[in-house]
Amino acid sequence: MKKIIQNTFLLIFVFSVLSCEKVVDADLDTAAPRLVVDASIQWIKNTSGNEQKIKLTTTTAYYNTTVPAVSGATVFITNSSNVVFNFPESGTAGEYVCNDFQPVIGETYTLKVIHNGQTFIATEVMTGVPDIEDTIEQNNEGGFTGDEIEIKFFYQDNGLEDNFYMISFKPDYKPFPDYDVLEDRFFQGNQMFGLYSDEDLAPGNLINIKLYGISRQYYNYMSVLLALGGSNGGSPFQSPPATVRGNIINPTNENNYALGYFNLSEVDTTDYSVQ
Repeated sequence: MKKIIQNTFLLIFVFSVLSCEKVVDADLDTAAPRLVVDASIQWIKNTSGNEQKIKLTTTTAYYNTTVPAVSGATVFITNSSNVVFNFPESGTAGEYVCNDFQPVIGETYTLKVIHNGQTFIATEVMTGVPDIEDTIEQNNEGGFTGDEIEIKFFYQDNGLEDNFYMISFKPDYKPFPDYDVLEDRFFQGNQMFGLYSDEDLAPGNLINIKLYGISRQYYNYMSVLLALGGSNGGSPFQSPPATVRGNIINPTNENNYALGYFNLSEVDTTDYSVQ
């Protein structure tokens, strides 16, 4: 009898909780909008690299579904010889495009963004990358459970220097790539590889693979960003749960810094059709 009574009280409690369920919108404090600079200069191998694009937006309230674009800014990049590459705003709000950029491996570039009377500056070196080798392996018994399709590609590390890499995999059914970063600390001068598996991969899917050469500083930045945002199935350009500072500073007002990162990478890319 005691057991029946206990079960009866348990059922009453459960139903009372379910019947009281409602949506609560938390009243969150909204900070002043902060400039966000998406300045990833990518020189795809076997192209001139002259066409480059920088995007400017601002942060917004948590519940807003649109990202405000920033128009009317002055954007340009200068190399070590003081050659200026202007990025005038295109027909799309917040997009600034250069058609005569000159990418050079090992060259130092400085980005300047002037917006609302404030100047934002970042300096970075363009980093080279090895070729993706022609051999790509497919394992149909991959993943943690041994029942996923696994794709593996290879590239040769340069043993004469410390290198840092970013890899992206974008299956044709995903809106954003999956990213990972790695260093050559334990692979100095040896063949390295990138590995990808996903439970939804199936024969006929097309995967775009990109290998980026990146600086040590950008490697550290992306490592933190991916750890916060989750590199598995997400985009690192979603809002992270904490502020991640990049390399873009405001020399006259250090508290009014911009979010984002100025990065310059040589990139090799290939497509693989899942068998």
